[in-house]
Amino acid sequence: MSDDVHPEPPQQPVPPPQPSDPLRPTPEQLAWQREGLGVFFHVGVNTFAGREWSDGTLSPGIFDPADLDADEWVRTAHDLGAAYVVLTAKHHDGFCLWPTATTDYSVRASPWRQGRGDLVAEVAAACERWGLGLGLYLSPWDRHAPEYADPARYDALYLAQLRELCTGYGPLHELWFDGAGSAGREYDWEAIGDLIDELQPGAMVFNMGRATSRWVGNEDGLASDPVEYVTTSADLNNYDADVIETAAPRYLPPECDVSLRDGWFWQEGEQPKSLPHLLAIHDRSIGLGANLLLNIPPDRRGRIDPADASRVSELAGALRARFGSPIPARCEPASAVLRLPGPTTFDHVELREHLEGGQRIRRHRILDAEGRELAVGGTVGVRRIHRLAAPVTAEVLQVEIEGEGAALDAACVHDARGTVVPDLSGARPAPTTAPDGPLPGRPLPE
Repeated sequence: MSDDVHPEPPQQPVPPPQPSDPLRPTPEQLAWQREGLGVFFHVGVNTFAGREWSDGTLSPGIFDPADLDADEWVRTAHDLGAAYVVLTAKHHDGFCLWPTATTDYSVRASPWRQGRGDLVAEVAAACERWGLGLGLYLSPWDRHAPEYADPARYDALYLAQLRELCTGYGPLHELWFDGAGSAGREYDWEAIGDLIDELQPGAMVFNMGRATSRWVGNEDGLASDPVEYVTTSADLNNYDADVIETAAPRYLPPECDVSLRDGWFWQEGEQPKSLPHLLAIHDRSIGLGANLLLNIPPDRRGRIDPADASRVSELAGALRARFGSPIPARCEPASAVLRLPGPTTFDHVELREHLEGGQRIRRHRILDAEGRELAVGGTVGVRRIHRLAAPVTAEVLQVEIEGEGAALDAACVHDARGTVVPDLSGARPAPTTAPDGPLPGRPLPE
C-alpha cells in the first residue's frame, strides 16, 4: 500500500507496565467504546455564508434551509453503521439551533419554519425513530454573546443553555465541548459537571470539565499505536499547543473527529474524501481501539449532498465487504490460543481485550502455528484490527500478549480479499491554522 503522507504508525517505545489495579472504565464508557462509530452534523449560519468560523455578526436571516430533512441525516448515519450522532447545537458564532430563551441569536430569529423551528428537536426525533443516540455540541466559546466578556455573566448564560438542552430533548448520549477559542479561558466546569450529573448522568462528556472521553489530538481522524485509555492530559484544540492536565490519571478513551470533506461546514465546490482515504481513517481510528466521529455536513437545502451520500454509501458497502462476515475464533485466555472452525483463509485479524478490569495489554504479537509472525502491535483495547501483508490459511493462531493481568475477550478473522485497499497517499492534513486568524500549526500525526 502506498502511504507516503500518512505512514503506518511506527512502533513506539512500550510504556512502563500499568499498576496492578489500573483505572477502569465506567459501564457508560465501555458501552460507548464498543459502539465505535458516530456521525457529526455541522450546520448553521456558516453553511449559508461559506465560512468555517464566523464571528457572531452574521444575520440569523440567512439560515433558511428550504428542504431540511433531519430524518435523512440520521438515516444516513444509521445506514453507515453509526450508533450515535452529534449535532452542533451551538458553534463558536453563538447561533443556536434551538429556540433558546437565552439569546435572540437563534433559529427563532430566522425565516426557517417561519421562526418556529427547533432543529435540535427534529434531530432528536429522528434519532428516536432510527434508534441512535443523540449527542449535542455546545461551544463554550461564544463570539456573539456580549456576556462572554464577563466570565461570571457568561457562565450563567452557558449553564442556562446547557440546562435547556439537558431537559428538553430526552436522554443525551454525548455532550461535546470543543476547546477551540478557549485557550486560557476558565469556565465554571464544577457547575457544568454538577448540572450534567443531575440531568444527564449517563451522557459521555467530551474532553473538557468532568470528561469521560478525550480528543485524539488532530482533526484527521487518526490515532497512533499505542492508544492509551488512561492518561493525565488531553490536547485542547487543533490551533494551539494548549493541553488540559488532570490531577491524577483518569480513564479517558479517545474519540477521533474528521470531516468527510475538507471543511466542517458544507462548502460549495468541495468534494468528499476518497473511499481509500476513508477506509484508512477507519483503520487508524476504530481499527486501533479509538472511536471515530465522522462529520457529514448538510447542505444549504438542509439535505445530504448527493456526492456525500454516494460516498457514504460506498463506505458502508466497503466496510460490510471487509468486516461484514467475521469468522469467530475460540479464544483460550489462559494460553492466548485462537482456534478457528477449520482451515480458514483470511487477511485480517481482529482482537478484543477484556477491559472491565482496565486496559492492560501493552504489546502483542500474532503468530501462526509454525511460529511465523503475522502481525505485531502495542495496545489492543476495545478492538484491534490488523490487515495482514498477505492472505494466510490457518486453523490455529497464537497471540503473545504483554501486560500484568492482560487477557483477550474475543477474536475473529476476516477474509477481505478483493476489496478496496485503505490508502492515505496524497491525503491533505486538516489545517492547523484557525479559519479567521494565524495560529501555530502542527505536523501531521505519525
